[in-house]
Amino acid sequence: MPQIYDVIIIGEGPAGLSAGLYAARSRLKTLILEKEKAGGQIVSTDEVANYPGSIENATGPSLVKRMLDQAKEFGAEIKLDTVKEVELDGKIKIIRGEKEEYQAKTVIVATGAKPRKIGCPGEIELTGRGVSYCATCDAAFFEDLEVFVVGGGDSAVEEALYLTKFARKVTIIHRRDELRAAKSIQEKAFENEKVHFMWDSVVTEIKGDGIVESMVVKNVKTGEETEIFADEEDGTFGIFVFVGLVPTTELFEGKLEMENGYIITDEDMKTNIPGVFAAGDCRKKSLRQVVTAAADGAIAAVQAEKYINEEFND
Repeated sequence: MPQIYDVIIIGEGPAGLSAGLYAARSRLKTLILEKEKAGGQIVSTDEVANYPGSIENATGPSLVKRMLDQAKEFGAEIKLDTVKEVELDGKIKIIRGEKEEYQAKTVIVATGAKPRKIGCPGEIELTGRGVSYCATCDAAFFEDLEVFVVGGGDSAVEEALYLTKFARKVTIIHRRDELRAAKSIQEKAFENEKVHFMWDSVVTEIKGDGIVESMVVKNVKTGEETEIFADEEDGTFGIFVFVGLVPTTELFEGKLEMENGYIITDEDMKTNIPGVFAAGDCRKKSLRQVVTAAADGAIAAVQAEKYINEEFND
């Protein structure tokens, strides 16, 4: 008979690791399932300047490592497995992965979100061949080359600033005539001589034979399209896309209440199914940051323990 965990957490980003820490510290038998590697999106972030206490050159990977070590220290079990199917309605929840089947009294969904794509021709074909969604991962490939950053929010501008450490020129392409990023981040960008701006513009096509060679940019106000070609000596340039997120919640469609793909919870992280909670970027919320993901995870774990005490320990 398979063992029954008190709580299974699906996802090993800040929300999942925070939930794992709180659950394991409460002596709940805790399993964290992750399909790839710990950390979620924060792993691809070079600098974490807005997480309380992270003032000593904290990076995404270093912060995640501390979270992971802490969860393990208190006894959270971690397994790499891709979840393929879930049965959440019963008193005992069933999680089926590629490798094995798991059972739990409660489930915390912390599957996060993934980068939104531009959706233009050539983007998919040239991903990894000049098109990227992670500056920390790929910036070094564009040493002394020209790069373009698509987007205007915090992530886009922060990643553009990071790219200036490698690229000789960084141009931010934004569909509006002003950035949406925090003022403090904007100021850094405007002061950086390497950062340039292309306002009121969107990328409508990316071209290249095995590598990015040009792209078509459209002015949203005039409708005029311009094709930008790589410098002849370079032969290519980078396109880094930061235009928002898409929740990773396909697995729970038709099972959990959602809005635009985001799982709906109350302030206690409870979903519409008793014993099932959601935390972090995958749930409907007003702010998606490491600090709010960690808070969500803590709340979800505490509520999971309360649910277990009420439903299983009477």
